[in-house]
Amino acid sequence: MSADPLNVWDYERLAEERLDPGAWSYFAGGADDERTLRWNLEAYNRWQLRPRILSDVTEVSTETTVLGTPVSLPVLVAPVAFQRMAHPDGEAATARAAAAAGTLMCLSTIATATPAEVAAAAPDAPRWFQLYVFKDWGVTTALVEQAVEAGFSALVLTADTPYLGRREGPLRTGFAIPEEVRIPAVDRARGALEPFSIHEHFSLFSPAVSWRDVERLASASGLLVVVKGVLTAEDARLACEHGAAAIAVSNHGGRQLDGVPASLDALPEVAEAVDGRVEVYLDGGIRRGTDVVKALALGARATLAGRAVVWGLAVDGEAGARRVLELLRDEIRLALSLLGCASPGQVGREHVARAP
Repeated sequence: MSADPLNVWDYERLAEERLDPGAWSYFAGGADDERTLRWNLEAYNRWQLRPRILSDVTEVSTETTVLGTPVSLPVLVAPVAFQRMAHPDGEAATARAAAAAGTLMCLSTIATATPAEVAAAAPDAPRWFQLYVFKDWGVTTALVEQAVEAGFSALVLTADTPYLGRREGPLRTGFAIPEEVRIPAVDRARGALEPFSIHEHFSLFSPAVSWRDVERLASASGLLVVVKGVLTAEDARLACEHGAAAIAVSNHGGRQLDGVPASLDALPEVAEAVDGRVEVYLDGGIRRGTDVVKALALGARATLAGRAVVWGLAVDGEAGARRVLELLRDEIRLALSLLGCASPGQVGREHVARAP
């Protein structure tokens, strides 16, 4: 019997064993009663796949594009903070893993590596920069300039975090960012190097971010802007009107406002409102290739996976993160084949039905 992890769930179990309780509570936990955190996973059970037979799936590709960038599978690496708490190599290892798997990585503002360091780790790989807007616009501008100089091709504006959601897991474990784990962007904003809490670093971000900042960032940086955190048709239409190049349907992994819908449940409403004007991605709860295929059927062009990749990173560094992405790619290929589709672009609404 193989002892190697066979799927993302296996990596998650191993990651819980290897991470200290504080780090586990930060990466795995959600807000308040964690209802939305659970719903993100449960939502996939509410949809059944509708395969078509005799479709000649001799040649099946998982490749697609996002904002014109080719990727080997419709799974991007979502922005996750503090990755050196999962593995000493942190974001550099994740960047190399994403490059090896043929996909792109979104680097968090509150990463433990600079944009330049991540670019150096995987110089030929595509990369996007996730952005929190600081109260000090000068800090924001400096971060964007770093991303531009390091060859990042898009900004992913996280728009659902004017204040930090109440995450009781880290409070119970007494989680604190270790003194040796530095966050370059936050150090710059604070002008200090002494230890700080997760609540303190979020206090540096602006609660006054608005739709005008989407236009402002796009014009100032010259980069495409992805708005992450959209859950309603109303906001989807506003994103299109204010110059977003793409939308990520996301509830921040169930870590912000507890009780909002699962990302997958919000996806059809957002996709319908967008009506093809911009690309739509799904962020939240990806654990299986079939999860990805269901998201494609409900209107997503691609998905983002955060925790799944971090579990691989925690278990085996770069090799673990890469293996997680490869497992998802293999599962997607098989799911497409059995669904009767030769590529992600062939998956449509007719391939899913609500479970009875």
